[in-house]
Amino acid sequence: MARTVIIDPITRIEGHGKVVVELDDDHNVTDAKLHVVEFRGYERFIQGHPYWEAPVLMQRICGICFVSHHLAGAKALDDMIGVGPASGTRLTPTAVKMRRLGHYAQMLQSHVTAYFYLVVPEMLFGIDAAPEQRNFIGLIEANPALVKRVVRLRKWGQEIIEAVFGKRMHGISSIPGGVNKSLTTAQVNRFLKGEDGLPCVDDVIADAQLGLQMFYDFHDEHRDVVDRFANVPALNMCLVDDDGDVDYYDGRLRVVDNNKAVVREFDYRDYLSHFSEGVEKWSYMKFPYLTDLGREEGSVRVGPLARLNVTQSLSTPIAAEALERFHAYTAGRANNMTLHTNWARTIEIIHAAEVVRDLLNDPDVTKDELVVVPGADAWTGEGVGVVEAPRGSLVHHYRADRGGNVTFANLIVATTQNNHVLNRTVRSVAEDYLGGKAEITEGMMNAIEVGIRAYDPCLSCATHALGQMPLTVSVVDAEGRVLDERTR
Repeated sequence: MARTVIIDPITRIEGHGKVVVELDDDHNVTDAKLHVVEFRGYERFIQGHPYWEAPVLMQRICGICFVSHHLAGAKALDDMIGVGPASGTRLTPTAVKMRRLGHYAQMLQSHVTAYFYLVVPEMLFGIDAAPEQRNFIGLIEANPALVKRVVRLRKWGQEIIEAVFGKRMHGISSIPGGVNKSLTTAQVNRFLKGEDGLPCVDDVIADAQLGLQMFYDFHDEHRDVVDRFANVPALNMCLVDDDGDVDYYDGRLRVVDNNKAVVREFDYRDYLSHFSEGVEKWSYMKFPYLTDLGREEGSVRVGPLARLNVTQSLSTPIAAEALERFHAYTAGRANNMTLHTNWARTIEIIHAAEVVRDLLNDPDVTKDELVVVPGADAWTGEGVGVVEAPRGSLVHHYRADRGGNVTFANLIVATTQNNHVLNRTVRSVAEDYLGGKAEITEGMMNAIEVGIRAYDPCLSCATHALGQMPLTVSVVDAEGRVLDERTR
């Protein structure tokens, strides 16, 4: 008998969404979709506000990757006032390094949250474990020593964010043309040497490697499941520097195929010339794709897995060594294994910690050359800013009138870029775990959520939902009669 399986809401992600799986009379999956069922209107809220308010207001769309929104907005304003490579006027070294320092600190604490708080409990206890066990509280009970190190690692990143941006959440330091503060020598020493209850930087680097070893151990024990789970194709995209290596703060956008051949590389300010956005009546989230390749062939993956597929190397030694093993596993081809996103995320945790250490040791972060002022005729009234948020490439695009008030805003967040591949993941997991099955189990439902959580999606760019959220799955026949229902 034909039926519909609904997972509503999806748990332990940011925002609200549901999954609907359609099965035929033989229980084969005929369709599976991720529905984003909420609406956020920030692109309209900002209109009419002075342009310089954009990085402060727009970051409030998110409580976990607000730094990325703050910096993408600030870069768009730099562009708008005529500061950047196109104009020949550049930010000071102190401004760039302060922004980068805060950006990598956010990458560290966000990835630590996603991996240890949301993913590791299922690695440790299993997809089929009882819901009351496979969560962060269960992890605390099972391994309190590990959790203490995870909490102090995340705290170290959060404290740096506060020092750089002036606030622990929704910072205020990035302004058009630079920043409004640098660090003091005392602040630098606090993070490097470990003071006021913080670990020293050497302990931070050691803690940052915990997740990678946990993935290796889990992969060794469950290699077939990890590799087979939702192996779905997509192009891969991220920012790269002049050498073709990932740059999390600036660069050009590069897209590679499954053979890692470059299919596109362009100035991110020209994104409208390369991307279109499809819409569906069943979701508030759009479907970006490379226009000339079409929606199916032109959809891209962004985020940790995509970045490590694109980059040839990483700039720090421990992460670079881990990246070599990651690349060797697929023998030079792109990695499409969804759960290997967690492998990539652990490498980026290490890389972020190493980069933060190097920036803290850079004397420029304590200097006072903070802002550049462009010429009076440099104003363009339009700007685009892109950074690599923890979840992937994030675009902010603004226009303002002569009075300096915002008239247009467009955001393409990383989860939107991943919309196609997320739906492919849902379909793949549904076929493997629900196809041909007549009975619904907790593990089957959770397997679909595991596939989604690998991307750490931010469906509304809201905060992580860490608590136990209600979930009802109903089996409905072709006439709409409820045949079975499970609630948790």
